Amino acid sequence: MFIRISYILLFIFMPLAIYMNYLYAPTEKIMGDVQRIFYFHMGYVLVFTLAFIMNLLYSVRFLISSDKNLSFRAYCHAEIGVLFTFLTIISGMFWAKPVWGTWWTWDPQLTTTFILLLLYGSYLIFYNFSLKNNMPKYASVFAIISFIDLPIVYISVRVMRGISPVVFGGEGGGISDNMMDTLLITFIAFFFLYIVLVNMRLKLDKS
Repeated sequence: MFIRISYILLFIFMPLAIYMNYLYAPTEKIMGDVQRIFYFHMGYVLVFTLAFIMNLLYSVRFLISSDKNLSFRAYCHAEIGVLFTFLTIISGMFWAKPVWGTWWTWDPQLTTTFILLLLYGSYLIFYNFSLKNNMPKYASVFAIISFIDLPIVYISVRVMRGISPVVFGGEGGGISDNMMDTLLITFIAFFFLYIVLVNMRLKLDKS
């Protein structure tokens, strides 16, 4: 039932998020229309965050129970997480070029996000290798270690300040009410997108 509702809500909130992005949210005074990338960029961040948290939970549960279905679920979440981490980096680059004049800089948050992509990309490879060699628990341990970088990504933007903006409060941070409304609707849309993608991915191997 929840999955069916998620499909319906996705088809409601995603078009609404797109509408609000282009027609409801005001144009940012300094960055202009390129700032509109921000909303989907943050949606990508939400998805990979949820995906890697679920990967961690399933990996821990697998180590406790040795249920291989849990290990497979962890892998599926990591696949989605890696895809959306890649989309986060790419969208960030298209945002950064016109605003800061560079496609890439070794900003603390960008660097830790890139490391996150490398860690979980390596996990996907290691998972398949571990299955072939009947050592799936090693992949779960690697996933748990990889997760350590996720909170560092969030902490880095505040503790090790670079060019990445602080959106939620803080000095020089914050966005207008209309922008916040758009961001929240985008978060809701991407949350249901995440649920739908997980459901589709799990069904893929069953078909």
